[in-house]
Amino acid sequence: MAKQERLDTPGRRSSWVPRMHLDQDTFGSFAESFARLMGTASFLLWMSVLIVGWLIFNISMPGVAPDPWPFMFLTLALSLQASYAAPLILLAQNRQEARDRVSLETDRQVAAQSRADMDFLAREIASLRMRMNDVATRDFIRSELRELLVELQAEDAEADKPVKS
Repeated sequence: MAKQERLDTPGRRSSWVPRMHLDQDTFGSFAESFARLMGTASFLLWMSVLIVGWLIFNISMPGVAPDPWPFMFLTLALSLQASYAAPLILLAQNRQEARDRVSLETDRQVAAQSRADMDFLAREIASLRMRMNDVATRDFIRSELRELLVELQAEDAEADKPVKS
């Protein structure tokens, strides 16, 4: 008996396409490693050697060559590689952009905190400078002590004078 769908109850519709669950981080890291590999000079060198070897083999062996002159198989292989490479590279770039965005936000927060700390320290230094104006310095205390010493010596000198009557 066929399964009947009820229109008055919500639910998932069954599909003839099977659902695949891919871990985004695993697939994203694969895309990044693939993009990193394709962006190297050694990949380009080996790809060029492979293509030149393919062309030389197919041109030098015309009767046995699996891919004669218009090189349809080589064109198909390179097109297939490009069709898979482009989305993987874009995915790697999107992941890098997301990491850069998070890093930039963290940098902004650190800069804001550093700015707040610097402002606080600047206010504290200004406060200490204002308080230092009220504090007696060594030179001020020395000058005051010299003045007191001169006054005491003057009083002693007056006290030692004989009194005339």
